[in-house]
Amino acid sequence: MIEIKIDASKIKDDSAQLATFIKEKTSGDITTEGGILTLKTEGVGVNKKYVRVLLKKFLHQRDLKETHRVIGGEENLLIISERKVYEA
Repeated sequence: MIEIKIDASKIKDDSAQLATFIKEKTSGDITTEGGILTLKTEGVGVNKKYVRVLLKKFLHQRDLKETHRVIGGEENLLIISERKVYEA
């Protein structure tokens, strides 16, 4: 069984939609605890890299790609963080 955690606390309004999106794409079980989504699945092709691609697709579909990005955390943790904006 594969367990991947996603820190979606920066996109509070869209976290429920993110859980639905990930569940549809991976057919896994999603649990939510205070902005942390936990994906548990037995899927053969589901790994951290695939979930990262799904998160990027979700951000693109919600027009959040310009303001947020996906970064890796600990061993099985992905974090959606806000982009830093630099002005010249």
